[in-house]
Amino acid sequence: MKLINIWRHFHTITEHRIMVARHCFQVGMYWQGLTHDLSKYSPSEFWQGCRYYQGFCSPNNAERKDKGYSVAWMHHKGRNRHHYEYWTDYNIETHRMEGVKMPLKYVNEMIMDRIAASKVYEGEKYTQHSPLAYYEQGKDGYMIHPQTRALLEYVLRMLDEQGEERTFAWMKKHMVGKKQYPRIAVRAAHRRKEEAS
Repeated sequence: MKLINIWRHFHTITEHRIMVARHCFQVGMYWQGLTHDLSKYSPSEFWQGCRYYQGFCSPNNAERKDKGYSVAWMHHKGRNRHHYEYWTDYNIETHRMEGVKMPLKYVNEMIMDRIAASKVYEGEKYTQHSPLAYYEQGKDGYMIHPQTRALLEYVLRMLDEQGEERTFAWMKKHMVGKKQYPRIAVRAAHRRKEEAS
């Protein structure tokens, strides 16, 4: 492990946390902004991140290439509820692992996390289209609840088409501090289910 990678990894994860906090504060999610991704400083995540640091994408991918899995990611997703991977469970009716509907406050944080990650890794190349483009690359493999998927896609498309200011205003009005998903996500999930059957 290169010593410079310790500083670089620390700088990257701290820059990401600050950016997520800034976005969270803009919509009134103060506690989530302050506590976002604190587990990345724990030894089991931090030292793997330093060892596999690349600078242009998550070190978890390099660890996966090396080992076939990422210890840091497994530790991270089990402690951070803003990842849809946290919200999976065994369905006793279908006998399969399935996505569970995420509480809205974690969907909000997940969206801010995706925007900030795109900004950090893409740097000057980042545009409002980047988070949706990244999502589209791997969405077919996501084990995510249909309503959570519909809401995530709706907001990422809004960001893509209308920009950050209008998207954050919409989130603040319809998602932050709410218990129920906006109707638009529920309807979109039902529509998708009908089309699939």
